[in-house]
Amino acid sequence: MRRSVVRISAPGAGRDDDRFWGSGFFVAPGWVLTCAHVVANGGDGVLRGGAALDVTDWRERTLAGRVVLALPPPRPGGAPPGRWPLPDLALVEVEGAADAECLWLSDRSAVVPAPVALYGWSREFGELGWRYGTGMATGGDSSGSAMLMRGEIPVAGCSGGPVLDTGRGAVIGVSKGRGEGTAGLAVPVTALRALANERPGRERLHALVRAHDRYHLRHYRTIGSGRSWTGLQRQLRGTTGGFTPVLRTQLFARLAELTQPAGPGEVMSLVDEVKTRVLQDPYQPGVEHDPRTWREGVGLLYDLRDGAADRAERPGGPPRDLELEAVLLYAARVAAAVSRLGHPADEKPLGGLADWLVIQADELQEAVRKDIHRLLHGGSERSAEPGRRPPGDKVSLHKVRLGAVASERGTGRARADVLVEIDPLMYGDRYPWRIKLLGENNRVTPLCDDARGVPRAALREALREPLAEALRQSDVGEHLAALQLVLPRELFDEPVASWRLTPPGAADDSLDPHALPLGQRRVVVVRDRRRRDHPAFPEWHTRWRGAGRGPLTAVPLRREVPVPGHGARRPESRAAAYARFLEADPSAVPVYCGPVAHGPGATALEAALAAGHAVVIWRCCTGEHDDCEEFHEQAARLVCEATTAEGLHRRLRSLRIRCADPDAPDEDARWARSIALLMDAPEDPALSPPPLAAPGPRPGEGGVPV
Repeated sequence: MRRSVVRISAPGAGRDDDRFWGSGFFVAPGWVLTCAHVVANGGDGVLRGGAALDVTDWRERTLAGRVVLALPPPRPGGAPPGRWPLPDLALVEVEGAADAECLWLSDRSAVVPAPVALYGWSREFGELGWRYGTGMATGGDSSGSAMLMRGEIPVAGCSGGPVLDTGRGAVIGVSKGRGEGTAGLAVPVTALRALANERPGRERLHALVRAHDRYHLRHYRTIGSGRSWTGLQRQLRGTTGGFTPVLRTQLFARLAELTQPAGPGEVMSLVDEVKTRVLQDPYQPGVEHDPRTWREGVGLLYDLRDGAADRAERPGGPPRDLELEAVLLYAARVAAAVSRLGHPADEKPLGGLADWLVIQADELQEAVRKDIHRLLHGGSERSAEPGRRPPGDKVSLHKVRLGAVASERGTGRARADVLVEIDPLMYGDRYPWRIKLLGENNRVTPLCDDARGVPRAALREALREPLAEALRQSDVGEHLAALQLVLPRELFDEPVASWRLTPPGAADDSLDPHALPLGQRRVVVVRDRRRRDHPAFPEWHTRWRGAGRGPLTAVPLRREVPVPGHGARRPESRAAAYARFLEADPSAVPVYCGPVAHGPGATALEAALAAGHAVVIWRCCTGEHDDCEEFHEQAARLVCEATTAEGLHRRLRSLRIRCADPDAPDEDARWARSIALLMDAPEDPALSPPPLAAPGPRPGEGGVPV
């Protein structure tokens, strides 16, 4: 540890205690990880990378360092905060440190409980000196940005130093500070994932991980089991079977050479498939993870066993090495996924990974060997023995296709849909909300929630970052997750399709896919919160099947529209509307040029939903307009051309894009401004039960005559 931990000080400080800021440690040659509040001692210039700082290594060699990023980023034009918020991490580039010895960063997502040791420089006993302490990592927070510790925790100066899991020989955190008594606070190394939320940070994180894993393979090959982290991990592990530290070091260095995933959904989709395949049962994750590199996917596969008694007995045969099976099968799927991208730079490392996988899989059960062979050869059957390929039979960018993997899950698609549930007002003006992932086989994973809720005006901002996180975990390559919003009817006119996930004040680049309004890039549908309070009724099932079967037809939501217009004197009664909707064709789609959260539109929508309609199109704008007749004509044409409910999505997305430009909108698409879609399946069991309501009717509720 001593050889990798550094002192961070003001420029020219040397061993001047008064100019010492804190500790840090090398995670890759030339790269030091520390706390943001440590480097913030140098002021805004140092924090933003404009000014240098001193980094002193174990040889008492002082080198120049420069901050390349801090988490969270400093506020534009603002002074550093007095108390730095989580995750409180900074990455420092150090000149002339190519020969630095580096610590091993854990790839595990579950880091507690664990016995830990903390290291760093401190003035705890008066004079600046090397310090360490021991304790236990005992817990964390729901955001994954904090790790709680108990034990003999050093104080001032050790901030920024490493927290070592002494049972596994890996750094799992960065010291942040000390609480009351023997309590301590650290930042898990998994918090580095937040770097990858933006494209420049994602490239920086991938470069850092690549340099880290290259270093440890090179270091192990040079000195073997001596002072290498791989050798230490072998001693700590004790057992010889399974996914050993040597195999881990070799595999991570090979995975690091590949094009890395664009988001966590790409990693988790492969992890889910492998766990389902190896466990032979439907896989239900207990918690949602957020991996940003291929190596983190490996950690999720051996987290559950990690060298424990992991040999499952097979009747009449040798025990199965489930840990190794899962890891190697995952690595083969990664090779297939990367190969599909077709990047020439991946061809050589893919070939090396394929050769390594075939050798390692030689002792696995035959079914798993065949799976790996098929993945590496795109389904080729040229070799009767999958463990031994003919000479020169290399993995190919054209032979290996992710399509071979995706076909096992049906057609290529996102890992999950994102479900946002918003409850009706119960007390006051706050709407409670929840975000979940909806996977295959009705798999539901809660992601985050706010039981207290926020006012209606704050919903967009409150949901912005949680939504972005949920979509990152669900998208897989070009397959984007759909967004389903289960709303109380008073929120049906919220312009959710126009929401953006970029923070307020960010550059508004409409050509950046990540900055586009949600409805211009992905499927966005509304679902009815009130109908979830009761079992689905037969008419609802009938009309959902009709919309899925087609062909679709349009029916006005209000009878007097579009001919007399919104100002008609004798609007259709609720009972008459209900009777008309019951008589409509099972594949009919009610359409309406106007809001449906209040007024006559709300009354008519209530009748349509009571009659079982599962697909409705309306215009959620409330401003003045005089094109109602055109809207109904164009909407009728839209549903006829779509044929089925699923056929509506692509057409609606195109319309939203065409009429979005405020300076030069497509005149032929102006009628579709603020268009919204309700698509509400009756059989989905994934929604939460209704909240407990106060006695008496809810505001605005009323029955429909039958």
